[in-house]
Amino acid sequence: MGDFDFLVGTWDVTNRRLVERHVGSDEWDEFPATSVAHRFFDGAGSFDEMRCPTRGFSGSTVRTLDPATGLWSIYWMNSRRGILELPPVVGRFVDGVGTFYADDTDEGRPVRCRFIWSRITPTSCRWEQAFSTDGERTWETNWVMDFARTG
Repeated sequence: MGDFDFLVGTWDVTNRRLVERHVGSDEWDEFPATSVAHRFFDGAGSFDEMRCPTRGFSGSTVRTLDPATGLWSIYWMNSRRGILELPPVVGRFVDGVGTFYADDTDEGRPVRCRFIWSRITPTSCRWEQAFSTDGERTWETNWVMDFARTG
């Protein structure tokens, strides 16, 4: 079984995104989505598409496992830009929590990006994105997705 096999299937997703990042805001924008996830490479790969009808875009994620290192690389793309976003976040699951990192930019500012997959049950899970601008001393969570299995 692959680390992301829990995600296979159809989900209702509640998205919460910070209205403004890097300013200490606590104002969140909430919107619904649906997500359908699949596995490939006998669980060493994962793909999903999330549709956000009230926001007019879709997003997709491709995840691949490097069997030599045990590290996952997670790539994001969205329908507005139409490209595979780089760099991927890279990491692994430990004790049921997946943590993944990348050095990236946000609005022209260098950031350390972190994804966390947690609260994984057969019917629910959570994904969070956070950025650090101070070398990982502090993190600002800026997007949270709570998944509830449908069907």
